[in-house]
Amino acid sequence: MLREKKMIMKVSKKNIAEQHAEKKEEGFLSEDFIGRSSAFNSITDSIKMVAGYNCPVVISGETGTGKEIVAHKIHSNSARNNSIFVPVDCTTMTSQLFESQLFGHVKGSFTGAISDSLGFFRAADGGTIFLDEIGELSLELQPKLLRVLQDSYVVPVGSTQPCKVDVRVICATNRDLQQMVRNGNFRADLFYRLDVIHLEIPPLRSRSEDIIPLAEHFLDRQASLYDRGRKKLTDQAAQLLQRYKWPGNVRELANVMERAYILSSSDDIVPVTLQVNIMTEDVLSGDDQHFPTLDEVNKRLVTRALQTSNGRIMETAKLLKIGYGKLHRLINKYNLSSTYKQ
Repeated sequence: MLREKKMIMKVSKKNIAEQHAEKKEEGFLSEDFIGRSSAFNSITDSIKMVAGYNCPVVISGETGTGKEIVAHKIHSNSARNNSIFVPVDCTTMTSQLFESQLFGHVKGSFTGAISDSLGFFRAADGGTIFLDEIGELSLELQPKLLRVLQDSYVVPVGSTQPCKVDVRVICATNRDLQQMVRNGNFRADLFYRLDVIHLEIPPLRSRSEDIIPLAEHFLDRQASLYDRGRKKLTDQAAQLLQRYKWPGNVRELANVMERAYILSSSDDIVPVTLQVNIMTEDVLSGDDQHFPTLDEVNKRLVTRALQTSNGRIMETAKLLKIGYGKLHRLINKYNLSSTYKQ
């Protein structure tokens, strides 16, 4: 515990601003919210609607859907846009450090408190605080947060003097908070205090119209980042991206496009530069009425690899991560000899 307390970082408006400047240089805050689906348009309409109010907002959705980007958009479209936006990862909050991290402390209030610290709430005064993964906050810590939301003041650790704060609270979660309330894992009074406005961000697989615009945006971002030429998706690569289910959502798509940009030796993003699981998504997909046999899957997989490599046998073997001889046996078994180049 002593060691943990010594690791406390002093929280001030200055170092919060410095952290954001560093993230902005990395492209973190410049990542645009892009799409053309009806679901995307509904989200943007909701952002515009709630931005002009100071009420709390809960943003829910799977990991990687862009919940923090939505929170940034709400902040940047609000009257607080000239003030600071402070993100807080609730998964790192511990009982010992919670009050100090959020509400600050005075010098000498505990071992390791070598100077005063504002805490995240006072650092965000006049702006917005973003509580990421609020569902991970322990039951022990939830009433302390509720008190601040109700009274709009904090008491730093080691002090008896309350400090008034003017902060808008936006939360995000990938969990069902209502179910957590029913299960007794989240306080009902805190839930109703936070859940004034609820925005749900749908997963990328349910808004396929947004996949290609996002993919092109991420490719352009790589070109700008590396100061190199723009690269574009081939039709075949685009089809594979749209068929894939994207369990990691927008974040996964960004990583896949970065990898494809780096591995592509030309200006075209072709299927071979995509990850194997994306290339084989349609091979393994099927409905409950017909589950493919192993031979059917193997034939479709070899066929897809041959198409991707334009019939080049060595490239196909490398793509499938099998030997040259085994690939020839599969080609003969499935009568695919006409699909490859000798």
